[in-house]
Amino acid sequence: MYENSLEFARQCDKEDPLSEFRDKFHIPKDNKGEPLIYLCGNSLGLQPKTTSEYIKKELDDWASLGVEGHTEAEHPWLPYHEFLTEKMAKIVGAKPSEVVMMNTLTTNLHLMMVSFYQPTSSRYKIVVESDAFPSDKYAVESQLKFHGFDPKDGLILWTPREGEELCRFEDLEQIMNEQGNEIALLMIGNTNYYSGQNFPLKKIAELGHSHGSLVGFDLAHGAGNIFPDLHNTGADFAVWCSYKYLNSGPGSLAGCFVHERHANNTELNRFTGWWGHNKQTRFNMRHEFDPLPGAEGWQLSNPPILSMAAILASLDVFDEAGFQNLREKSEKLTGYLEFLVDDIGDDRIKIITPRNPEERGCQLSIQVRSANKLLHTRLTEAGVISDWREPDVVRVAPAPLYNSYEDVFHFAERLKNILANE
Repeated sequence: MYENSLEFARQCDKEDPLSEFRDKFHIPKDNKGEPLIYLCGNSLGLQPKTTSEYIKKELDDWASLGVEGHTEAEHPWLPYHEFLTEKMAKIVGAKPSEVVMMNTLTTNLHLMMVSFYQPTSSRYKIVVESDAFPSDKYAVESQLKFHGFDPKDGLILWTPREGEELCRFEDLEQIMNEQGNEIALLMIGNTNYYSGQNFPLKKIAELGHSHGSLVGFDLAHGAGNIFPDLHNTGADFAVWCSYKYLNSGPGSLAGCFVHERHANNTELNRFTGWWGHNKQTRFNMRHEFDPLPGAEGWQLSNPPILSMAAILASLDVFDEAGFQNLREKSEKLTGYLEFLVDDIGDDRIKIITPRNPEERGCQLSIQVRSANKLLHTRLTEAGVISDWREPDVVRVAPAPLYNSYEDVFHFAERLKNILANE
């Protein structure tokens, strides 16, 4: 199927129906003006070339219209978040009413736990995967403390078995069978940032609900990478950032999903703000809070338009490419990377990400035994932008929108050469 040659990689790029999308992005260059091999979209996606135009349009409208831009801009600012909703909903597999872009990821996670972490004296525990992204763990621990529980007792870790890197679903089942009547919330990062493992979301949601627990997912490494099919998965909520695979720029706004079964539940606890209030009476300041139905009802403040313009620029590129097409290319591109890394033939190398394409996105986590961060430094010096995670893992993520088969080939060649010269 695959061949370890530059000619093969270039032929794949030639036959790739999405190859033209690479030209829609700014590719970082070295000091000689040569394109770097950028495989770090799992940390920060590249900038679409249209982003500056989208932002400039809002700056121009601000300059010429002032406050009237809220209603008179080409894309009026009052409903601006609505311009993102349908395209974002398609990417995460949700109904438009279930999705809103707002705040940042950890802020949204706390807002969701206000509503969906409902501890009692007997049911108060929270399950996370053992190597969850630190911010998720910090947030969950702080929620336990806020409600008067000791995280050492209230936080349950779903861990890989000894000598393994990946979590097994049957071990989560065992946790739920043994402690399910004490577990209030399953809060799982759907694609693990370290291993790249994509968890079975629907099975996890069904498992949690069967034991009376609520279920949420952090899609930070999933949105724009895999298809989470959130509505059909049945999770109560999900959160994600937009600056990784969604290419919206550093620190940009995040996304939030609330399943439609909660759309009109005004009995749920929530922290409220005026942007979640009924649009018809929002500017009549003397009304009691009247939440909008659906995910919009969890909004707090009017959103930063310039950040949303950057998100819209990227979502328009996604919409043009088609997410299913991107997912198909992603499987082939990461499969080629996997083939090339295996073909290096170095016993120190181990791919800890699942081999099954359905259990991963585009990221491969490559463990190099006995290596230290010097390996990452040498890759950087060789023109590769990747990501290092202690103690011995290089994370690389060929993003199908802008990475090529040739990128993947050159990465493997440079890694091979560095290891051979150690």
